[in-house]
Amino acid sequence: MPAQDFSAELARLDAAGLRRVRRTLDGAQAPRASADGRQVLSFCSNDYLGLAAHPRLAAAVAEAAARHGVGAGASHLVSGHHALHGELEAQLSEWMDRPCLLFSGGYMANTGVLPALAGREDAIFADRLVHASLVDGALLSRAALRRFRHNDVAHLRQLLEATLARRRLIVVDGVFSMDGDLAPLPALLRLAEEFDALLYVDDAHGFGVLGGQGRGTLEHFGVASARIVHLCTFGKAAGSAGAAVFAEASVIEWLMNTARTYIYTTALPPLVAAATLAALQVMAEEPWRRDRLVTLAKRLRQGCAGLPWRLMPSDTAIQPLRVGSNEAAMALAARLWEQGIWVPAIRPPTVPEGSARLRISLSAAHAEGDVDRLVAALVRAAEGAA
Repeated sequence: MPAQDFSAELARLDAAGLRRVRRTLDGAQAPRASADGRQVLSFCSNDYLGLAAHPRLAAAVAEAAARHGVGAGASHLVSGHHALHGELEAQLSEWMDRPCLLFSGGYMANTGVLPALAGREDAIFADRLVHASLVDGALLSRAALRRFRHNDVAHLRQLLEATLARRRLIVVDGVFSMDGDLAPLPALLRLAEEFDALLYVDDAHGFGVLGGQGRGTLEHFGVASARIVHLCTFGKAAGSAGAAVFAEASVIEWLMNTARTYIYTTALPPLVAAATLAALQVMAEEPWRRDRLVTLAKRLRQGCAGLPWRLMPSDTAIQPLRVGSNEAAMALAARLWEQGIWVPAIRPPTVPEGSARLRISLSAAHAEGDVDRLVAALVRAAEGAA
């Protein structure tokens, strides 16, 4: 394909208001950030508990780097599995009361686990709004992919009743990353039991945030089953990087032997495992961080009640403000940026056509005054648009 063809494609993205650009941080990930050379109040980050720049995580990384170096040097199954990886798996397994397997990231886990659990004779039933990595993993599996309407258990039942697949796998996000709502896990588990299916829950945005101890959406709903395969990632609430998949011992052993993104990639740097171990300690010792998220979300929703744009239903740290058109969402984000507030405009294909939004991400590191400042800026933007 000639190079100019890509220029034409980029021009079409521009015309549709869909071209993406990057801003550059030059300091720590924090509510008060330095981006593109200016100081801004950030509501962009998935650092929900405010741990990404926590001194205990930084100290753990420094100590691990001094003692163990930086890179793992090889895959887990060659020579890259470090004692810190083993310690992290052991602590996670004890905390969740289930065996687990570390992956280098959530995307790699999803694109490795789904093909290991399903194949050509099988069927994957995925919520219409699951993360892109789950769609990619399903496609790589070569299983039949069936999409059910978002959180529509009745529609899922219809699809399950019609399948002749050898193995069935229901796939959902625990917390949907662009809507902030939760999958109805109890109802989904009942269907999994009725139709002899596995239930795969990507809990990237629930881990560390939901549940009495921060164990995620399974703890939040009080569900547990050998049928559930549970993914938790550490690049969000835990403030580090990597991921772990929790399942029955035989499933974990199977994944270790068949998940290509586990077998054929260099292990996570040991110093990152050290950071996650420190994060688990902070999460256990400081439950106030989860409580603050609840307080901030309530404050934001009260403040935005009179705006022409509506916050979508969410009790999580993800508070999407639905705007509508791509151009309107980008204009509102630009207006906030001019006032020193950084909130991303999310557009298709990340969200459905006509539902462009500002994705407001709250952090325990935010103060109530930060939320008030955002609300005031939104009110000014609404008055200017009237």
